[in-house]
Amino acid sequence: MSASAAAPAAPGLVCAFAVTRTPPDPAGLAAARGHEEGGALRVLRAGDLCLVVQDVPAALFGEEALTERLNRPEDLERCARAHHRGVEAAAGRGPAVPLPMATLYRGDRTAERAVAARRPVLDTLLERLRDRTEWAVKVHAAEAAPEAPTDTGASTNTGASAGSGSGGRAYLSRASARRRERQGAHGRALAEAEAVDAALRSHAVAATRHRPQSERLTGRRAPQLLNVAYLVEDARRAEFTTALARFTAAGPRPAVRVEASGPWIPYSFARWDEDPRPGPDQEAPS
Repeated sequence: MSASAAAPAAPGLVCAFAVTRTPPDPAGLAAARGHEEGGALRVLRAGDLCLVVQDVPAALFGEEALTERLNRPEDLERCARAHHRGVEAAAGRGPAVPLPMATLYRGDRTAERAVAARRPVLDTLLERLRDRTEWAVKVHAAEAAPEAPTDTGASTNTGASAGSGSGGRAYLSRASARRRERQGAHGRALAEAEAVDAALRSHAVAATRHRPQSERLTGRRAPQLLNVAYLVEDARRAEFTTALARFTAAGPRPAVRVEASGPWIPYSFARWDEDPRPGPDQEAPS
């Protein structure tokens, strides 16, 4: 026997992407790519549930190695894209519950037991997601025009004390007016953002708010006021998108700018590690 044949196989882990009741199309699964460093995507059965997984090397996906890689933005993005490809493959023929990125097990049996242990939650989520998709909506305040430079010459004129005092009072008055105007504009924008959310929720099965993104991430000078995901029935998609189009077009809500994307796999409504019952900021599905 050759030395290469006698060498033990490198230890590996099982990376899990999503759970579904509908077995993925074999050709589609074979064509899909998960992590570049791993093997082909495959299906594990846990009763009538299918878990889409991939064998990956422990040297790269062990706890320490993975933590180090995910701290590098380029590797984090690669892992996120690979995870999404695996979830898409699982959802090709029916609803799928996406698992958290980098869900890893030491073997098939461990992965199967994990699915079996969460069976009640998975059943609830799969039923909840049937024939439904997610839409992401972000509402920003409208960007204000740049402020004109303020002439403070009067307040720095030391030649006439009376004039200096008058100029200083005028400067403070203008500054106070600008502050009140900014506060008023922000209040109007918040009210309009809430009105957009209320209107869209009326066409959705459920909605959940995420933390607004910072200006560093959005690249905008104006703050993001709302970052909301909506769970929408496929049968009501046209109704929802018609309502959405009224807000993304300029005009009806001048204090805000509305951006939307979708339909997506409903990640925001499919957390298998959380109670699937609605929280205080999430409407119950019908």
